Amino acid sequence: MNMKIKIKNILSLILLAGVVSLNSCYDEKMEWGDTYTHPATTAELPLALKEAISRYEVLKNYTDFTLGAGIDFTLYQNNAAYSDIVNKNFTEITPGNEMKHYSVVDNKGALNFTLLDKVFPMLKASGLTVYGHTLVWHQNQNATYLNGLIAPTIIPGTPGSSLILNGDFESGLDGWDIPYYKEVVSVTTDEAIDGTHSMKVEVGDFGKGKYDMQINSPAFSIIKGHRYEISFFIKSEGAGAVGLDFPNTDLTNQYPYTDGKELAPTSAVWTKVTYNPTFTPDGMVAKADNSAITFRLLLGAVANMTYYIDGVEVIDLDASAGAFNYVENGDFETGDLAPWTAPNPGAGITVTTAAKFEGSYGLQAIASSTSDNDYKLQFQSSSMNLDPLTTYTLSFQIKSDVAGSGRISFPGNPAGVWSSDNPKNEYPFMDWEGTGTATRVFTTSPSWKTISVDITNAATIQLSFDLGLLPDVTYFVDDVKLVDKQPATAQARKLRAGPISIEKTPEEKAEIIGTALESWISQMVTHCKPYVHAWDVVNEPMDDSGSLRTGEENLQSTDIFYWQYYLGKDYAVTAFKTARAADPAAKLFINDYNLEYNLSKCDGLIDYVKYIESQGAQVDGIGTQMHLSLDSDTSKIVAMFQKLAATKKLIKVSELDIAIGTNSPTLDQYAQQAALYQYVVDAFKQYVPANQRYGITVWGVSDNADEHTYWLPDDAPCLWDANYERKHAYKGFADGLAGKDISADFPGDLIY
Repeated sequence: MNMKIKIKNILSLILLAGVVSLNSCYDEKMEWGDTYTHPATTAELPLALKEAISRYEVLKNYTDFTLGAGIDFTLYQNNAAYSDIVNKNFTEITPGNEMKHYSVVDNKGALNFTLLDKVFPMLKASGLTVYGHTLVWHQNQNATYLNGLIAPTIIPGTPGSSLILNGDFESGLDGWDIPYYKEVVSVTTDEAIDGTHSMKVEVGDFGKGKYDMQINSPAFSIIKGHRYEISFFIKSEGAGAVGLDFPNTDLTNQYPYTDGKELAPTSAVWTKVTYNPTFTPDGMVAKADNSAITFRLLLGAVANMTYYIDGVEVIDLDASAGAFNYVENGDFETGDLAPWTAPNPGAGITVTTAAKFEGSYGLQAIASSTSDNDYKLQFQSSSMNLDPLTTYTLSFQIKSDVAGSGRISFPGNPAGVWSSDNPKNEYPFMDWEGTGTATRVFTTSPSWKTISVDITNAATIQLSFDLGLLPDVTYFVDDVKLVDKQPATAQARKLRAGPISIEKTPEEKAEIIGTALESWISQMVTHCKPYVHAWDVVNEPMDDSGSLRTGEENLQSTDIFYWQYYLGKDYAVTAFKTARAADPAAKLFINDYNLEYNLSKCDGLIDYVKYIESQGAQVDGIGTQMHLSLDSDTSKIVAMFQKLAATKKLIKVSELDIAIGTNSPTLDQYAQQAALYQYVVDAFKQYVPANQRYGITVWGVSDNADEHTYWLPDDAPCLWDANYERKHAYKGFADGLAGKDISADFPGDLIY
């Protein structure tokens, strides 16, 4: 079925006059009544004609070839009037969508037969066989799955080069915060490009706006005036969207766009999304120093979408060889203690000009006269996020009015802190004074002393100065620093080896897609074999010029996928051979639309069948869809049937309907439609030899709106009206099947 049918020529007036008058015998027995010119429904047909139509038998009684209907499985299961018509009038059904690749294959490539296994036995019990529709098409394919197979291979970047921690999710969700819908966020090994894990976010029906699903990043440090780049890889199980913003305003734009767009599109292919001064002008510059900035990933714009995120990185584009101090207000030059805190202030902790080592301020801490434990005089820094793969140097200046003693502890016993030869605890023994001996404490004197120690394997860290072991000692502290031990590390971040994409070659793609095609056809045909005895193997292979469609690659598509783009002209050869191997007894068809309108296209399809068979495959039949309108050129219909019959193949009218152009036709339009239905059946029987007539399938049962949400809405193309009553078209179609005016033999009396 094609949604862009254009049929232009005019139905023969001679034909129309002949069918409308039926024949002289009928005119003698029944009067049609007056001709209506206002919009009519079937109920407004003249009584004699309505009664004549009501006396017709079911359609399948008037022919010995296969008579089919394109149906909707949901309506068949739930609408008794609909299923009653199908069961009584037809011998075969074609599912409209339920057997297509998109409906059966999930995003991982698994086939779901649940619906088919439920409905197939119901159809069989009603004496109906199934025509498989359709194995290979370019529409209604699960392109999400197929594009994922041929997506570029992602080579992970060099670890440890980003300012953000756990951007590869190898430590689960550590550092990441989900303010609500926490249950839909997890870490998975199903998908990954940087290590073996990624973050999976399953947005449900709650997705209506971008803020409906938020993921907050771990904190990282920024330097005033520096430019930053935030990037991540993302894929989705369909057409999704992602945005980013900052819950605080220390970047010059709280709501940055990337490449001029509020939301970046996502698809089944891993895509790198980048926010930097190029893609986000003036939006990625720090307005102030901040050791704990975060950003939010915004994933709520599309409901019922699943995302995978990996390789999240934050890069300082202006990092230099100069060391960055991760300790906020480590020189106390703000003139106050913040953000330091003093959980145990002893006799007093102040920031004063009298305590400075350099600059204008330093910190003074006085132990009380009863001090006898380290923690009784204590002040603590804010928490800092570090890179576990980087070595840092902690240093500070300290002196005391008399001989003193102190230590640095690390609240919370951060896992993985310190080098391998030191205890991993809150109060480590370390070489504080560079003597080569690890101790728990360092000593102080009235002279300024530099205390320095290396920190490794640290992810999150907080400093606690514990100076309360000795009573009545006044300490002076300044210039507290935590910096990269090798400052060049910061510069190297601009030159990091981030994740890169490697495109698959055309040969690799052809092999992958060929395997997917064979697997799909083989599994589908084998599973359906007990119920399905004929298939649309290849659907709509020709373009309007009469040449084979070539298609194009679109890795963002979720529905359109051109198998022939990767497999070339032989894609149909593979399809027919695979289907034949799966079910040697099935009748295998090739099918296309507009063959009755575009005879060059009809010729091209016939030539393609010859090519397929020249390559060793067998094509049993040719399907012509025949989506017509009242002005279709009947002479071309004849020519098409003649050309198709000359192939000696089975011929099937596969999707017959006749559009009127309104859902409230006049009686004259009803009559024209009936005439054209009869003409198609007459022509099929006249020009296609009996041994080549596979049958005719009407596309849809009735004009009810439930059947026409997507196909011919606001029209009246079928044999039954919106109330499941037989239309004038039913009579025309039945007369064509019977080869005569069936009602000519009806008695003239009316039944009330």
